[in-house]
Amino acid sequence: MQLVKVGLCAFGMSGKVFHAPFLKEHPGYFMSAVVERSKNDSNEKYPDAIIYRSVEEMLKNADIDMVVVNTPVQTHFEYAKMALEAGKNVVVEKPFTVNTSEAEELVKLAEEKGLFLSVYQNRRFDRDFLQVKNIISEGKLGNIKEVEIRFDRFRTTASGKVHKENPDLPASGALHDLGAHLTDQAIQLFGTPEKLFADVFSMKGTEYANDYFEILLYYPDSLRVRVKASVFTKEDHYAYKIHGDRGSFLQERTDNQEAELVAGAIPEYNKDWQSPLNGDDSILNYLDENGDTIRITQSSKAGDYMDYYQEIYEHVVFGNPLPSPGKEVIQNMKLIDKALESAESGQIIKF
Repeated sequence: MQLVKVGLCAFGMSGKVFHAPFLKEHPGYFMSAVVERSKNDSNEKYPDAIIYRSVEEMLKNADIDMVVVNTPVQTHFEYAKMALEAGKNVVVEKPFTVNTSEAEELVKLAEEKGLFLSVYQNRRFDRDFLQVKNIISEGKLGNIKEVEIRFDRFRTTASGKVHKENPDLPASGALHDLGAHLTDQAIQLFGTPEKLFADVFSMKGTEYANDYFEILLYYPDSLRVRVKASVFTKEDHYAYKIHGDRGSFLQERTDNQEAELVAGAIPEYNKDWQSPLNGDDSILNYLDENGDTIRITQSSKAGDYMDYYQEIYEHVVFGNPLPSPGKEVIQNMKLIDKALESAESGQIIKF
């Protein structure tokens, strides 16, 4: 089996939870290098990976084919550009970059170099989102008219992550963090909107970056899609509400991959490694072809972040489509930029 040799730019939470375990368990990858600026934490689980003290040192010396840029968003552009200029393929964590212009420059550079650039939009592989995609594709809801996608948490105090909470840093806050998932999912489901209106601010106070946003997306044929996140939500809402002219679908946010990985789960390759759901997690209520009401509860099938790295591998080896290519995710960055513009001006912004 062809091996893809990978260098990891950081070994914090993202590296430990979302990347290194999958790179180790997938037989097509070899984690050759990891950047740890002062510690040697990766030695315990990944003794074959050479530790470097900077991204620059790793790019200069490591034997790698692909670089995973999983550092704070404020450094994504710098390190992704550095890796591309060094002739390495790149996977960059979401949010892609601080703004659209940075994303466009990286995509152009990757194309000039003949390298791939993919954004780690892992929540495309969440069980709840996959269930929503399946229900919409079945057509039982008819013409979709109203949609709400939420990602709520109850985190009323500071986390201590300066790059996510300092309002003076570009791209800090929930809009770039959680919003990069929700706007991506909206675009995946319905395409690019015609215009938008956004409310973005900090419920914890102006000394913190935004922790609340609500974006109303305007689509043709009277479709409205609302994406929303808050850190003051003690009781869960349905994460997805889909309403059409023949029925409705309500889906809970039940994907537990992150929590299981944090707890030490091993994401086995080509195997079901997650705990089963405890009960149903969605409601489908629609009119059948006879006009009769059908109301059923359902249980979503498990998603798997390993599928992202499998698709990357198949792109490298077989030339299959690249998952979440940078050129596609530029639309996501445009949406986030325009949401900030709308919140600042208080106006509806054309896309």
